[in-house]
Amino acid sequence: MFVSDFRKEFYEVVQSQRVLLFVASDVDALCACKILQALFQCDHVQYTLVPVSGWQELETAFLEHKEQFRYFILINCGANVDLLDILQPDEDTIFFVCDTHRPVNVVNVYNDTQIKLLIKQDDDLEVPAYEDIFRDEEEDEEHSGNDSDGSEPSEKRTRLEEEIVERTMRRRQRQEWEARRRDILFDYEQYEYHGTSSAMVMFELAWMLSKDLNDMLWWAIVGLTDQWVQDKITQMKYVTDVGVLQRHVSRHNHRNEDEENTLSVDCTRISFEYDLRLALYQHWSLHDSLCNTSYTAARFKLWSVHGQKRLQEFLADMGLPLKQVKQKFQAMDISLKENLREMIEESANKFGMKDMRVQTFSIHFGFKHKFLASDVVFATMSLMESPEKDGSGTDHFIQALDSLSRSNLDKLYHGLELAKKQLRATQQTIASCLCTNLVISQGPFLYCSLMETKNRRCKLLPLVMAAPLSVEHGTVTVVGIPPETDSSDRKNFFGRAFEKAAESTSSRMLHNHFDLSVIELKAEDRSKFLDALISLLS
Repeated sequence: MFVSDFRKEFYEVVQSQRVLLFVASDVDALCACKILQALFQCDHVQYTLVPVSGWQELETAFLEHKEQFRYFILINCGANVDLLDILQPDEDTIFFVCDTHRPVNVVNVYNDTQIKLLIKQDDDLEVPAYEDIFRDEEEDEEHSGNDSDGSEPSEKRTRLEEEIVERTMRRRQRQEWEARRRDILFDYEQYEYHGTSSAMVMFELAWMLSKDLNDMLWWAIVGLTDQWVQDKITQMKYVTDVGVLQRHVSRHNHRNEDEENTLSVDCTRISFEYDLRLALYQHWSLHDSLCNTSYTAARFKLWSVHGQKRLQEFLADMGLPLKQVKQKFQAMDISLKENLREMIEESANKFGMKDMRVQTFSIHFGFKHKFLASDVVFATMSLMESPEKDGSGTDHFIQALDSLSRSNLDKLYHGLELAKKQLRATQQTIASCLCTNLVISQGPFLYCSLMETKNRRCKLLPLVMAAPLSVEHGTVTVVGIPPETDSSDRKNFFGRAFEKAAESTSSRMLHNHFDLSVIELKAEDRSKFLDALISLLS
């Protein structure tokens, strides 16, 4: 059931209860969690936080805690599956689900007692009507024995014929309804996509409660930016939500513009700005950022010699000396830095990169520390996905959560260094795949990596990547990525396609990730699974 009044139907209900928070391992979920934690701290709400990275962890954690709690809050998990069927809770258990995954499972939508969806109604949800999906079972009991008293055989025969005709009609209507239901559900569940950021939803709750702070606003901004960085939402959706947050930024930070009421050196200041679509460039060298940002690396085709030449031509067009470009951004000449954005944008347009400028926000902690929202996304993501073996997944989650607090800037800077290593490793892996033709074209999709960069259809084809998961269990992770086009609606059809391909070949598949387009598959089933996928998508 969709919650219409978040304040009365959600916050005031859990305010006096002990609640359990299940939080998915993504930056938007972390930001939503930080906002909710701040609200709970404000109102002394008792809660337990449990990070979950997949369905198995969620099921295990629920079984472990279900006796101690009645109210459960799920952030960025739970909306797109039948939650009651998976968790099998007691009848008095209540789930509040704040999740960006779409489409929302229809059972969750129409369950009025146990599932409460904290989802914005102005999202384009297109949920099927109740009567098209659910139907009350009506079993007509026939009491033919009662008709025998005083009835003529001819009357009885006529009545029996009428009942047979009526029963046949009902059966046909039922079959037609079931066929229509299958079509409606297929159309509704065919594509996977994402709705409004959970951090934005939680910030709006804080605003409704008149408890919104600048820190909460920043977390909402980082949550939205995470969706944009991960390519989960359309450009139009991003720009619209940026406009919403921009009004809150003006409301919270207007004092900074008044010279007579300037804030103290240690104060937090958020500002809206147009900046460059370059990863971590203010904390790196401009050259490293250009080479390791996926947008510029793909446009220049930096894995090739020709691409490297194009990068040199681009830098020459801007008139920037290589010595300046390859040293840390902070150490560049001030005269160059002042006009750098305009210079890069002008040259980028000549090289076909018309989206180099992007609307974003930055935060200042006093005079010394300045971060773009995307910087924080990359840093937090890297801390959470850290390959360092000195801690568990929960430790990395807590470290990432702590890095979002302004009192832990050392952790944020550590995250930035990890992010640089991660971006470098990603680009090197991609370049290696492309240069060695590791992946082949399977017809309706590309498998693992681009094989021929000269193939013009590459941009129009989706990509399926497989990587070893567990040698011990003989499993691989398979990821489906939709094609990248300017008009892309960011909808992913691979979740249902994987399901059908596995079903038709009896492949052993596990949907453990909250994104349905990520699966675990037995290595020996990979060949027949791919054959079925090719057949399905051809």
